[in-house]
Amino acid sequence: MSEGLPNASAESAGAECAESRGLDSVMAERRRLLSLAFRMMGTLADAEDVVQETYVRWYRLEPEERDAIAVPSAWLTRVASRISLDLLGSARARRETYVGQWLPEPVPADLFAGTANTPLNSGHSSADPVERVTLDETVSMALLTVLEAMTPAERVTFVLHDVFGVPFDEIAGVVGRSAAATRQLATSARRHVRRGRRAEVSPHQHDDVVRAFRDAAVGGDIEDLLRLLAPDVELRVDGGGFVNAAPRVIGGPDHVARWFLGVLRKQPALRLERRDTADGLGYVLRNGEDGHGIATFDVSDDGITHVWLMLNPMKLTHWPLGRFSGSRV
Repeated sequence: MSEGLPNASAESAGAECAESRGLDSVMAERRRLLSLAFRMMGTLADAEDVVQETYVRWYRLEPEERDAIAVPSAWLTRVASRISLDLLGSARARRETYVGQWLPEPVPADLFAGTANTPLNSGHSSADPVERVTLDETVSMALLTVLEAMTPAERVTFVLHDVFGVPFDEIAGVVGRSAAATRQLATSARRHVRRGRRAEVSPHQHDDVVRAFRDAAVGGDIEDLLRLLAPDVELRVDGGGFVNAAPRVIGGPDHVARWFLGVLRKQPALRLERRDTADGLGYVLRNGEDGHGIATFDVSDDGITHVWLMLNPMKLTHWPLGRFSGSRV
């Protein structure tokens, strides 16, 4: 009997080693799941909730149930997508009571580098790459604000298919539709994206216009500022109730220019420090050592079409900006 003990011990050690490897492979998916959930939810806090609940459901499975899952990454993707679909409805309800204007969370362009435009499934190929968006664009304010106009099912379908390359027949099981209906969701989502896009400019042109905006604003030159703004320009500020911010959308070149110049006159020590963002060149608003927020821009051939100011400190946690202090903007 004693001769069998070493073998039993070896088998136990082997099982533990295999379980450890399995745990490592499952946990290695966390960053990709967070990337997926962020594009679906629009904030990192909501994305973290999705990922946490996904892992809770994984570890609630019986060992034999987990062993029966041939591709854990595909299972985790499906579950995270279903959770996101469920949470999007309640998230929209919360945003209706949000203090001031709600904006998606701006994140550094490279925060999820390498996690999109690569299938999260069992290796199926994605659709025509021409139909899909670029890596930087999928975390840009320009696209994330368009995603907010989609239904939850459209948004989940668009992110899964056009960003992560998941086939329609697999997405159908997530959104509870047929594969044909899921294709229609993707088509509808792409219409939202096309409507939200203006005549595109090159990254170089974008950054030139944004630099000129900063120079005109700091110099107090309203005429130069007006020439850089599109006729239908809009400025949105998200303070989240932590910062006194403009409660409504500010629209039109004259109103946007005068509002921005007014802020700089009231706070003459305010600096605009360059930051590269997913939308291109942007600026950190800083007063001494205190960071106030981040400004990002959307530019078309008509000029600057959108200015987004994120002042909510809860949505600035992934930027190395030092201290943040509330101010009226």
